[in-house]
Amino acid sequence: MRPSDRLRHTANWLNLTTPVGLFVAGLGGAHLRRSPDGLIWAERYRFRFPQAGAFTIGDVVITADTRAGLERRVPGVQGHEKRHAWQYAVAGVWFAPAYLLGSAWSLARTGNPAWKNPLERHAGLVTGGYARATGEFVGPVWPGPRRWLGALRGSRSDR
Repeated sequence: MRPSDRLRHTANWLNLTTPVGLFVAGLGGAHLRRSPDGLIWAERYRFRFPQAGAFTIGDVVITADTRAGLERRVPGVQGHEKRHAWQYAVAGVWFAPAYLLGSAWSLARTGNPAWKNPLERHAGLVTGGYARATGEFVGPVWPGPRRWLGALRGSRSDR
């Protein structure tokens, strides 16, 4: 492990996010494997929540797939998740509320929780599987507040 990886790894143990990640991985029945950069890959996670190819808690990257399988589908994803691990090292337990706030902001603005989330943008939208290499976004997951509110009000012909 490089000194910078050791620093990140130590910070995430001290701020307790890596132990929490290991706990979540254990609850999901994941199999653990360490990568050369010190990340702990929790593979074959059995729960469907959250809906993501992978998610990171501290230095633990949790996926229903394997690291190799995920990397085949989304090239560069290991670097993306490593940037999230660094974000945890800096923000500690405040990462989760900041991420949720950024996701809510992005979802309200774009219909996708990642596109305008500053933490996802910093980690890389292409390597996170949220955008294609051309910069074109992968489709929204929510139609957005205007369409949703419009559906609640009904069309003008309904009034």
